[in-house]
Amino acid sequence: MTRASSFDLTGAGLGLRRGLLDPLREADLSRVGFMEVAPENWIGVGGRLGRRFAEYTERFPFVCHGLSLSLGAPEPLDRGFLARVRRFLDEHGIRGYSEHLSYCSEHGHLYDLMPIPFTEQAVDWVASRIARTQELVGRRIAVENISYYATVGAEMSELDFINAVLERADCLLLLDVNNIYVNSVNHRYDPHEFLAGLPDDRVAYIHVAGHHNEAEDLIVDTHGAPVIEPVWQLLAEAYQRFGAVPTLLERDFNFPPVAELLAEIDEIRNLQETHAPAKRQQFAS
Repeated sequence: MTRASSFDLTGAGLGLRRGLLDPLREADLSRVGFMEVAPENWIGVGGRLGRRFAEYTERFPFVCHGLSLSLGAPEPLDRGFLARVRRFLDEHGIRGYSEHLSYCSEHGHLYDLMPIPFTEQAVDWVASRIARTQELVGRRIAVENISYYATVGAEMSELDFINAVLERADCLLLLDVNNIYVNSVNHRYDPHEFLAGLPDDRVAYIHVAGHHNEAEDLIVDTHGAPVIEPVWQLLAEAYQRFGAVPTLLERDFNFPPVAELLAEIDEIRNLQETHAPAKRQQFAS
C-alpha cells in the first residue's frame, strides 16, 4: 500500500473546540504550531461554521483525532465512515489521523471509551483492524493509550499489550502522558517505568491534559482542568527519551481565558527546548 505522508508537525499544538472558535479568533496564536479536531465534529459542516473552520485550516497545520471508529469493537469497521474521513483529511490537508486504542460500540454506541482486554487474541483482532483502517484511509495512523478504570480478563500488562499492537499493526503511537499518570495512580504502577518501556521509534505526537482527583486513589481523565506538575514532569521525561515530539494541549470544556491556555502552550515549548535533544527522529510513512 502507498501511504500518504503524515504527522509532519512541530512545536506545541492546541485542540480546536467550537467553544474556542470565537475566543481564539482575536488572539495572538503565533506560539501555536498546529491544531487538532475530531473529524466527527466537522465532517459535512458547512455554512458559517464551515467557513470559520476553514479559516483555521488555512492558517495552521492540522491533525485529526477520532472519537467513534471503535477499533476494538466486535462489529465490522464502518467503511463508509472511513471513506468520509479520508475525503475530509484530503480536503483540508490534514497532516495525520489518530484514534483511541479502545472500543466505544457493541451493536450500538456506548458513549464512552472502553478498554480492550489485554490478551493475545485481542492484539490480533485490533491490529488487523488498524491495518485495514490504514489501507482505507491511505495513511499510517496513530493509536492513543487510553485512561481506563477496570481491567477485564487481562493476560498481559497494558504496556505489553500496547507494544504488541504497535508492532503487529505497524502503526504509530499517540502518546498521552496524562493518561499514563492517571493510570499509574488508579492501577498502582510506576509511570516512569511505563514510559521507558514504550518504543522510541513510533511516537507520532503527544497529548497532555488536566484531570480531576475524585479521591486519593482515583483520578478521572476529564480534559477540563490545567495540567498539573507531575504530568509536566512526565512530559519533560518523554522529551528526554523521544526528543521534541510535537505536543498538543487538550482542553475540552471549562475553558479558561485564552491567555491561560497560551501559558500552557508556552510551558510545552519551554520543556521541548530545555529537555529535548537537538534532533528527533522523523517518521517515514
